[in-house]
Amino acid sequence: MQRIRLRYTKRGRLRFTSHRDFQRAFERALRRAEVPMAYSAGFTPHPKVSYANAAPTGTGSEAEFLEIALVEVCDPDKLRELLDESLPAGLDIIDAVEARTSGLADRLTASVWELRLDGVEPRAAEEAVAAFLAAESVEVERRMKNGLRTFDARGAVAGLEAVVMEPGTEGARSRPDRPGDGPCAILRLVVRHVTPAVRPDDVLSGLRAVADLAPPVPAAVTRLAQGLFDEESGTVTDPLAPDREAARPAPPMAAGPAAATAPEGAGTA
Repeated sequence: MQRIRLRYTKRGRLRFTSHRDFQRAFERALRRAEVPMAYSAGFTPHPKVSYANAAPTGTGSEAEFLEIALVEVCDPDKLRELLDESLPAGLDIIDAVEARTSGLADRLTASVWELRLDGVEPRAAEEAVAAFLAAESVEVERRMKNGLRTFDARGAVAGLEAVVMEPGTEGARSRPDRPGDGPCAILRLVVRHVTPAVRPDDVLSGLRAVADLAPPVPAAVTRLAQGLFDEESGTVTDPLAPDREAARPAPPMAAGPAAATAPEGAGTA
């Protein structure tokens, strides 16, 4: 049985699809592409697909991951092309590798998010970020299945900075989700995956609590990356890199003097 790990996106209007909607669309794509899927046992077999840490509905993403099991060996690049052609534009398969290591979910320990705040002056965003980072803890509330829960949104934040996006610049014009000519601030957020999960909207609630930062329109949120958090560099690494490394052929062994020259008398009777 072969296992393939895929990286996919949720772009544009497709960011509003729920995880269940994506599951249905992906399973239809598997059938259209005639992928030789492995199925579970039982009365209602299902294709063996493992989803990892899906982004919340309403957020875009450049880094969603899943793993599929196949009963036949397939070329990962060819499989990626077939699946990408079978999915709607916006749900794009952008990477595929054969799983050669274990523990993909264990390597998803942090995410990098971009929060676009239209209508927010860059200076106000910078001041709010400074106040948030200076706080030892920032309590926020979120309604969960068991009711309203209060938790700290500050502890999970490994990095937060304001990136100025001036109106009319190339970067501002290239964002189709939030066009506009007014002020705009961009926040770059690195958050560890903890329990309960701290989401970008929780950080926005924290910014409102500590600095009264309240964007006039909902923030456009996009996950740029997720993977293993490197404490030394403060970066998030590619979770598929270990599989690529394992797939590379080992370098040839350098021949030593003993191997290069046969000893005298070798091979004689």
